[in-house]
Amino acid sequence: MESGAQNFEKFESPSYFKSKFPLSSLAKKTITDTREIIVKILDKKDSRKIFIIGPCSIHNYNEAIEYSDKLKELSNKVRDKILILMRVYLEKPRTNIGWKGYINDPDLNNAHDIFDGISNSLKLLCEINGRGVPVTTEFLDILIYPYIYDSISFGSIGARTAESQTHRQFVSGLSLPIGFKNSTSGSIESPINAIKTAASPHSFLGINEEGMVSKINTLGNKNCCIVLRGGDDGPNYEEEYICEVEERLGEAGISKNIIIDCSHGNSLKDYTRQGEVLRDVVNQMRTNKDIIGLMLESNLQEGRQEIPQDLSKLKKGVSVTDGCIGWNETEKLILEAYEML
Repeated sequence: MESGAQNFEKFESPSYFKSKFPLSSLAKKTITDTREIIVKILDKKDSRKIFIIGPCSIHNYNEAIEYSDKLKELSNKVRDKILILMRVYLEKPRTNIGWKGYINDPDLNNAHDIFDGISNSLKLLCEINGRGVPVTTEFLDILIYPYIYDSISFGSIGARTAESQTHRQFVSGLSLPIGFKNSTSGSIESPINAIKTAASPHSFLGINEEGMVSKINTLGNKNCCIVLRGGDDGPNYEEEYICEVEERLGEAGISKNIIIDCSHGNSLKDYTRQGEVLRDVVNQMRTNKDIIGLMLESNLQEGRQEIPQDLSKLKKGVSVTDGCIGWNETEKLILEAYEML
């Protein structure tokens, strides 16, 4: 293929894949109930805190299931104070180049078998939800979200895409709560504008369940919030900064709901500092009802690894993207947070 040329392959519709991997009645209940609880938390009608916990990205089906089982057991111990959702991040934004996630390259070999990627992802989402573990993900590709959104209880729009008009538009038509992250620079202007934009009706082009290009008309999504993840200048979870964010949200006429990401800029991109951030955030939660939740990057084992050419050398349960804390530390931190709350 010449440089700059394109090659088109026919692809199956969202309805095709969903017919192959239908949600069970328990999975549907998990999703519906969790969405309703989160809306109540956003409306300050439920005092529980939202803890979004799990791998930076999913790269192995069986390991994701094993992690979800551990999370379910932990969730049962803290559910009166903490609503736990599992991070099942299937797409990865790249600042430069690199592995683009489980949907785009499920075999980690640059074959880009998106058919298998979506198939495996839907099967995984059905299985995890069916075990009673609600799921959260980051929506990245505007043509992929129609395949997976109805399996998600809470979604996020990342720091690189919160300024995107197309992302704000499709969020306006989603029937699930969404968190917009601050920009990589640390600016909260983009998520504030995004929340206001997504709350309004829109009309735009996209694909329907049958995969046909369609004009999509939305009513607006009122259940959006801001996610603070730090920035180039450092963390933004400190009490002084939270007060400033609350003031800005009030001025914009937006509900004061804040979720804090314990990773990324808030941990200075050092996964081992996430516990320190979590303890500070949970301590603030005790007196500040506007901090409704947090995010934590965690895997079966701590650290990160490069993707080797010989995939048999992959270490089990170790992230292939950002570094994560291991399960033992995760469990300890969540139980500690439960006691603090």
